Amino acid sequence: MYIANDWKDYEVIDTGNGEKLERWGDVILRRPDPQIIWPIQQENTEWRDVHGHYHRSSSGGGEWEMKKKLPERWTISYDKLKFHIKPTSFKHTGLFPEQAANWRWMMDKIANAGRPINVLNLFAYTGGATVAAASAGASVVHVDAAKGMVQWGKENLQLSGLGDRPVRFITDDVFKFVQREQRRGSRYDAIIMDPPSYGRGPGGEMWKLETSLYPFVESCLSILSDRPLFMLINSYTTGISPTVLTNILNMTVKKKFGGRISSGELGLPITRSDLNLPCGILGRWEE
Repeated sequence: MYIANDWKDYEVIDTGNGEKLERWGDVILRRPDPQIIWPIQQENTEWRDVHGHYHRSSSGGGEWEMKKKLPERWTISYDKLKFHIKPTSFKHTGLFPEQAANWRWMMDKIANAGRPINVLNLFAYTGGATVAAASAGASVVHVDAAKGMVQWGKENLQLSGLGDRPVRFITDDVFKFVQREQRRGSRYDAIIMDPPSYGRGPGGEMWKLETSLYPFVESCLSILSDRPLFMLINSYTTGISPTVLTNILNMTVKKKFGGRISSGELGLPITRSDLNLPCGILGRWEE
């Protein structure tokens, strides 16, 4: 497991009964998590004295119960990186803290490459990986289909004092963008992707990770440079093993470029126990 254990502004305080108790800076939130199938060991006042509690609806979705006044959004830091946090209607806050394990890895890879690195961040969300890569000196192209998420990513870059870095933010369908980059002959030294479980393209094309991920990764080979630095695949799709990502990377990027592959779970330490919370999987290829 790759554990993001060097946060100061974030922590999983406790877990149990399908929920996690988290600290985001000075804000305490209580949110559901399907991986947490063990009981709360001690449901003390801290579990009840929260700023916000997200309740799942039996009919799907859910809503926030705000118990204390909160700003519309606030800022937390990871090392020198800064991010806006805002509770959204679909439970998320705009950041996945477990990804810090990937940020640290890619920052080290880029900083120690000894050459200019051009990064493509696909399904880039609010730009955690974009900010991390830019801070390490890479040029970055950030692509996401959601205009609001792209704007959030721009704000995170500015917030981190990196507004002058060579970063292009593009609101576009990721698959169409990759096809156009193939036709343009564009090349990248590193590709990051965090594809959804399900989705639809602009023409109604159906994306299902189980059937679409392999051909998509294969299509990305043609936009890698002659000497790529790394490829990173994240997945939060239930039931997909890290070994699946290992196999896909073996059959595509390693087959073409050699190098080595690692894969596993992403996790966060739980302060009140010696447990770690599983938070998705990753597959990494590196030169």
